[in-house]
Amino acid sequence: MGIRSYFYKDIAVDLGTANTLIIQDDKIVVDEPSIIAVDKSSNKMIAVGKVAMQMHEKTHDTIKTIRPLKDGVIADYHAAELMIQGMIKMLHKKKFNFFTPFFNKIIICIPSGTTDVEKRAVRDSAAHTGGKEVYMIYEPIAAAIGIGINIADPIGCMIVDIGGGTTEIAIISLAGIACDQSIKIAGHAFNKDILDYMRKQHSLLIGERTAEQIKITVGAVWTDLKNPPADYSVHGKDLMTGIPKTVTVNYREITASLEESAVKIDNAVLKALEMVPPELASDIYKNGIHLTGGGALLRGLNKRLHSLTNLPVHIAEDPLQAVVRGTGIALKNIEAYRSVLMS
Repeated sequence: MGIRSYFYKDIAVDLGTANTLIIQDDKIVVDEPSIIAVDKSSNKMIAVGKVAMQMHEKTHDTIKTIRPLKDGVIADYHAAELMIQGMIKMLHKKKFNFFTPFFNKIIICIPSGTTDVEKRAVRDSAAHTGGKEVYMIYEPIAAAIGIGINIADPIGCMIVDIGGGTTEIAIISLAGIACDQSIKIAGHAFNKDILDYMRKQHSLLIGERTAEQIKITVGAVWTDLKNPPADYSVHGKDLMTGIPKTVTVNYREITASLEESAVKIDNAVLKALEMVPPELASDIYKNGIHLTGGGALLRGLNKRLHSLTNLPVHIAEDPLQAVVRGTGIALKNIEAYRSVLMS
């Protein structure tokens, strides 16, 4: 291996609202929550990723946790830079020991509804980590590449990518997005729905992490499940007495709590389908809808969308990693995918 190829590495980044993943040399080398902890007095980062998440909602007066991304885009520019730098340092420790590599190319994925100002913020944050060339790719296109679709074919495919901050719905053909919808209803909105439900129905105050765990354990958007999850015990604080207590919930309760947000995703899918040209509609009728992102794991979502559209609905084999794997493939074959990359 030449010295240049050793020190000048290329990376692909899925900078998500909930999690950030980095691929290098076809391997996922970083998979961490998109959060940092900082010292309030010095504003210096003291933890990033999983370690910072362990501190979340448990901090005292001298420490605060920050999620730099909101609704799929950078909300706190300084914190985003610190987070990306911190995660790249993890990569350095794993692969380079005492040496800090440079990056020839960085490809980072962004929501399809990103504005020019938001694109510039992403580009600048990535460039400040040492990237010589920074490219961006839209998340639905990266997801399609990641699940094995040849996006250059003149065949329409429909991607519904439900992440932490946004749901991206796109009809892709000839290496472009023919029509799309991007809504700010996704994993974090579901967490908030659960948090609000527990407060209103059970007078139980819970935190964001507990709401996330409820969603993972018993979350569903369809009441007629063949293999329903077992009831789940939720620990929180009684709003009336302030004393810790436990409440048991079942998946049907959580389905009801998520209904309003699920309907918004339904409507966005229908709106995207209404925009589809007739010939592409024929392709989608044959090929169906492909679900990616963490939201694809919500129990019954495929049945719900099939009932709504009468189309086949396919859940990606590894929906959480579809976007970053597609970004990694684009990085490896950059000339072949140059038409879908933005600089």
